Parts: sequence; structure tokens; C-alpha cells
Amino acid sequence: MEVLMALLGYGRTSRDLQTLGLEAQVTALTEAGCERVWSEHGSGARDDRPEMLALLEYARAGDVIVVVRLDRWGRSLPHLVKTLTALDERGIGFRSLQDGIDTTTDTGRMVYGLMSVLAEFELSLIRARTRAGIAQAAALGHRPGPKPRLSPEQAQMAKRLYNEGEHTVGQIAAMLGGVSRATVYRALEISATRVAAVAATASDG
Repeated sequence: MEVLMALLGYGRTSRDLQTLGLEAQVTALTEAGCERVWSEHGSGARDDRPEMLALLEYARAGDVIVVVRLDRWGRSLPHLVKTLTALDERGIGFRSLQDGIDTTTDTGRMVYGLMSVLAEFELSLIRARTRAGIAQAAALGHRPGPKPRLSPEQAQMAKRLYNEGEHTVGQIAAMLGGVSRATVYRALEISATRVAAVAATASDG
């Protein structure tokens, strides 16, 4: 018996995204032919996305996961390539409506291959910056006085690098100008507290 392919949609929105609401994503995915859509609110940096995990558990070989835009699925280029590779190994396709990527077509697989090369290039750049940061920190030594605070942009970068899982806290500290690991830990703790506060406020509403 022939097994028919199923189009399975996934939508996600977060507080920092106002131009692509969840309702608009669900509508676009339904119009694209998705027979079922999993949707949720939350940051793409989080690993505990229950609806995504439910979708991955439900999907079978031959199915195609559909998103409106790539950033609704992956939190970074290396993470995106890693997850798409895992889907490919299971025989599951992936399609992004706005980005024109479809891993079930020859053109889509070519684009996916290019993404893999770019992801490796990005990791190489990060490793090079890590080594340069460590060398700079060693040359400067430890400065007396209170440890510097991270700017909001640096705190976001620390969170992104930490969530990618490719670097230790010490390496991230070196990349941010040789700050202490305690400074990085404080930035991560503040971010986690804010995320928890937002989630609690949303559940109360």
C-alpha cells in the first residue's frame, strides 16, 4: 500500500516578532496544504519547545514539515542545518514558504548544501574569534577593580553563543573582551529570570 505524504505545519511567534503573527502563520500554512499545524509562543533560543517536540514525534518518513520562514524553526544557521540533517536522516522533508527552500526537490537540496557550507564557515569564524579573544585576555591580564557589566547587546550575544552549545562560558567571556565568567553567568541568569517572568505574566493573563 502506498503511503501518502503529509504536509505538517509549524508556527511560532515571540515577543520580538510583531510582523508575523501566529494567526497569519497558521493561515498561510493551512492554505499551503498542511493537514495539521502545531503552533506555540516562545523564544527560538529555547530548547524546550513542546509543540515542536510533539511535531517531531508525530512526523513519519515521507512527511514534509512546513514553516512560513526559516527563523520560525532554527535559532541559528548551525542549529538549523543540524535539525534539517536529523530530519533528512529520518526521511522527512522540510519546506519554507517565504525562503523558497524545499529539501524534497533538487534545487532545495542544493540550497540546503550551501547552507551547510555557510554554517561550517560561521563556526570557523566563531572559533577564530574565540582564540583571538583568549589571546587578548591573556595579554591584558586581570584588571583591578569591579568587573565590567555587559551591555544589552553583549548579554544577547552571550545568550546566543551559550544556547548554541558550541562554547564554554570561559570562551564566551573571552570573546566578550575578557570579562569574568561570573559576569557571563550573571547575564545568563538575568535573561532566564526575565523569560520566566514573561511566561508567568502570560499564563496569568
